[in-house]
Amino acid sequence: MLILVAIMPYNADSMKRQGANTPDPQYSKLPIRSGSRPKTTPTIPHVQIGVRRIEKVHEEMVKRIYAIPGIVSHPSVVLSWQGITLSEDVKIKVPEALIGGREFGHIHDDGSLHIFLAPDRANEAVEAGWAVHHPYAVQNRKGWSGFVMLYTPQSLNELETTLQLVVDSYNYITGSNFQPMK
Repeated sequence: MLILVAIMPYNADSMKRQGANTPDPQYSKLPIRSGSRPKTTPTIPHVQIGVRRIEKVHEEMVKRIYAIPGIVSHPSVVLSWQGITLSEDVKIKVPEALIGGREFGHIHDDGSLHIFLAPDRANEAVEAGWAVHHPYAVQNRKGWSGFVMLYTPQSLNELETTLQLVVDSYNYITGSNFQPMK
């Protein structure tokens, strides 16, 4: 089963966050993730517990993330993870959604990812079972409300939703309306 999720264009009427300079994009509803949620640490470093990546799925995820125009791989500013970083030629519309430098996410060794999403989309991803709020978001630290950990995709079908959330993050931070080829 292939899950297709489309991104709709930005609409100024959809701005929901008070004081936001960039409107939240209109998103397609996320499917409910099946299975139980992986356990995660409640502290920093924030990681999953007891989840292993599936190499075929992980390799496809990495290939497709770094095929998004303007996303480059650099070592993360956090530990030794693989950063999801914007190249110098990409304009940033929401600079507060960067971890450090031009990094807006990173991939953990187990295949889970931390990324910034629009706060409403982050809440939807958590409610649908695809993510968990980062401890800094739970602590209501300023600027961290949309920061989540996406669980390690365990199948190519799950990968489709994970990749859609990475694209949603990219579009939120850059103000783009990138739509990947299916």
